[in-house]
Amino acid sequence: MRRAASLQRRLGLWLAVALALTWLIATVCAGVVIRHELDEAYDSALQETAQRLLPLAVADLVEREAGRGPRRVPGMAEHDEFLTYLVRDRSGAVLLHSHDADLEDFPARPRPGFRDTATHRIYGERAVSGTMIIEVAEPLEHRREATLDATFALLTPLSLLLPLVVLGTWALVRFNLRPVVDLGREIEARGAGNLGPVRAEGLPRELGVIAEALNRLLDRLRRTLEAERNFASNSAHELRTPLAAALAQTQRLVAEAPEGELKHRAQQVEASLARLSRLSEKLLQLARAEGGGLLAQAPQRLGPVLEHLVDDLRRTPGAGDRLQLALPEEETHGVHIDPDAFAILMRNLIENALKHGDVDRPVRVAMSADGVVRVANAGPVVDAQTLVRIGERFERGATRALGVGLGLAIARRIAEGAGGSLELRSPATGTDDGFEAIVRLGPSPPPAPSGASRRGRR
Repeated sequence: MRRAASLQRRLGLWLAVALALTWLIATVCAGVVIRHELDEAYDSALQETAQRLLPLAVADLVEREAGRGPRRVPGMAEHDEFLTYLVRDRSGAVLLHSHDADLEDFPARPRPGFRDTATHRIYGERAVSGTMIIEVAEPLEHRREATLDATFALLTPLSLLLPLVVLGTWALVRFNLRPVVDLGREIEARGAGNLGPVRAEGLPRELGVIAEALNRLLDRLRRTLEAERNFASNSAHELRTPLAAALAQTQRLVAEAPEGELKHRAQQVEASLARLSRLSEKLLQLARAEGGGLLAQAPQRLGPVLEHLVDDLRRTPGAGDRLQLALPEEETHGVHIDPDAFAILMRNLIENALKHGDVDRPVRVAMSADGVVRVANAGPVVDAQTLVRIGERFERGATRALGVGLGLAIARRIAEGAGGSLELRSPATGTDDGFEAIVRLGPSPPPAPSGASRRGRR
């Protein structure tokens, strides 16, 4: 199954990409603006240069002797000349030019105003009644380099700040999505039997709506399950008295009936009534297992409860010599499980081991200091498919022992509802045969007080 994408990762990534793209678009737009402003500034410089140089060039040309040809203004020192100029007459003959001027950079016919060639931006200005024209040229490459330098100056902080932007965006998204993570963990940490409302206080508005809708759903589900459990519980409870009376009358009939067909049929009725009585008792336990009240407010010491239960079961026929109990000298921590629920859980596991185990070999019940309880019995090995199946309601393995197929299902519901787990193994640990049930009851959190539940409903 494909793993779902992380909302934090997606938001962090797309916000960082959006910020980077926004910065790039803003830099491009700034580059266009810079190019426009630089063109205006450079055009003004061209015009200013032409208007400053033209009077000087005219004065110089008037003073020089006629017939000497074009005059070249000598350079004072070696340097890069970004602005070059020509002074020409109306016919295009060169009268004066700067020391680094290339005649091929200028058009053949001079004219006033701005114009572009393939390589230069040129401005012309007239003088002496239009008989002299000065043209000042600037390489377009110079303008492009200036624009690129300014644009790269804006892009350089992006390359330096991008890691910080990504980390900052990730931290911001993580911080703001913390309520989502906390809400998910709160829901995930709940036991199977905890249908109380989730905390809706202090959540952002969008999450508050989800939490309130979830609480309404949980409330409807809780009422539905309570109605179902109450029906099963009430039905089983109401059947107790008439079943006990019918069983007692049948047992008396069996005792008084003469040997023959009548007594045989009475014994069959007695067995059916006994099975029905056991079924009603298991249904009561199942209703308790699937209902609330499995958790206790304070940590419980389960060793005395287990010891008392084993002592009680030793009084049943055929169980006294078989049951072996091992308890830790001291429990390292308490468990938040209701003692009555724990007793129902362990009674079902031990009765299952006594009923289906080898009658000539012991049933071992051991509890460790960390809250792990093991119930093991000898007997045939149970295959893996049957191990998975017998933990469900009304499922039984290949056995002729009396039962209704609810014992392990009840134990599993109670263990999971109390925040623990039930593991079934065959063969048992350290042996070549047998069956073992392992109950792990870690230190689960106590249930929320009623006041907190009322606050969550508001």
